[in-house]
Amino acid sequence: MSVMHTVPAERTVETQEPAPWWRLSEIWGAVAITAMWLAVTFVGVYGGDMTFASPSNGTTVIPVGAVVAVCAAFATAAVSKRAFHRSS
Repeated sequence: MSVMHTVPAERTVETQEPAPWWRLSEIWGAVAITAMWLAVTFVGVYGGDMTFASPSNGTTVIPVGAVVAVCAAFATAAVSKRAFHRSS
């Protein structure tokens, strides 16, 4: 018993045009991460300190920039996971 395979005469190759730059998630992810870390920089330079006072331990001073930097680190991880994903 033999099986006959047919091959189409012409194979069409569909090509996609590249998306314009404003539609790329990588661009907006990079812009968002840059804006986050610029905000951390400005808060670090111009922001104040958080001062916590307790009767037994005295005072504790934490720069606001440190708290904002921790939040920006978590946000950077979330944005980079969403914007720079690989769909293979």
